[in-house]
Amino acid sequence: MPHVYEGRIARFDEPGKPFEIQTVSLPEVGPGEILVRVLRANICGSDVHAWHGTFATRGLGGQLPTVLGHEMVGSVAALGSGVSADSNGKPLGEGARVVFPYFFCCHTCRNCLAGRRNACLNLKMAMLGRADEPPYFVGGYGDYYLLPAGAVVYIVPDSVGDDIAAGANCALSQVMYGLERVDLQLGEHVVVQGAGALGLYAIAVAKARGAANVIAIDGVSERLELATAFGADTVLDLNEISTPKDRAKAVRGLTGGHGADVVVEVVGHPSAIEEGLQMLGQFGRYVEIGNINVGRTFAFDPSRFVFSNKTMVGVSLYDPAVLSRALTFLDHHQHSLPFERLAAASYPLDDINDAFAAADGKRDIRASLIP
Repeated sequence: MPHVYEGRIARFDEPGKPFEIQTVSLPEVGPGEILVRVLRANICGSDVHAWHGTFATRGLGGQLPTVLGHEMVGSVAALGSGVSADSNGKPLGEGARVVFPYFFCCHTCRNCLAGRRNACLNLKMAMLGRADEPPYFVGGYGDYYLLPAGAVVYIVPDSVGDDIAAGANCALSQVMYGLERVDLQLGEHVVVQGAGALGLYAIAVAKARGAANVIAIDGVSERLELATAFGADTVLDLNEISTPKDRAKAVRGLTGGHGADVVVEVVGHPSAIEEGLQMLGQFGRYVEIGNINVGRTFAFDPSRFVFSNKTMVGVSLYDPAVLSRALTFLDHHQHSLPFERLAAASYPLDDINDAFAAADGKRDIRASLIP
């Protein structure tokens, strides 16, 4: 007789409606699948956008109702036949704490074979499956999450707690991948637009990669204080330097008059892009991560882009192998950086509506749900 797994999900029917807690059953764990018991799931900005309806999961092939949530850590509840090790070859058994990319590649299409697995032509993702049919556990806001056969999965080092590990498979891996894509070099100058969770990770990773000067920009005093704690050499307060022209001038002054080598956009508003491009020096690279809402635009003077040999790199998802390096980064830096402050507020799954209200009000860097 197959084992039946019963648990709760926070069903998301449509934007503007409260989440509904339901109890559902998974009849079995199939070959190659891994059933993960969710230990902690963060509320990422894209979850809040989906909740508002400004990030339409249907546009990615998703369906409603669904289960939101993707930035998480869990423990192995059950292994399907044929699964015995994680993606680094470490023995994998029930009870092991794991993280995993929240998107799943086929590993055989032309993009996967070219090393562009985050652009897999057959990509599947958390939050896109239906919550009203098996397997039900299709997002992080539930007691369980079902990993499909062939999923990349990594064991979390014992030294890294759940509160720190939960951010690895989205925010941290995303900015690591973005800085790898633009090949950030030792001694370069970096500007990070926005000091939310992604921005704070970007600051920390840029310093770890040897950036000579990291400048963080935000308008919330608590975030600017955290930016300094995460390694920013200088912070620019939007309330004190109120115009884009003055902020660009400040960046040039902090970089010997040359401008930044790399600017990372994690604000999520198109107006930040034109400003960020003005902060770049010759051959500067602009890492665009934050703008995920379709249809928004900004005014753009391409001549300034051309004459100064600038590059813009759009970054969506990440190569799955980055997640393993993200765990190493957390293990090595957890005692020198205050990662635990990124998800300091936690809520029971039953209080998910309160948690989203708090996340929407930006009272917390990352609110977390603990089933």
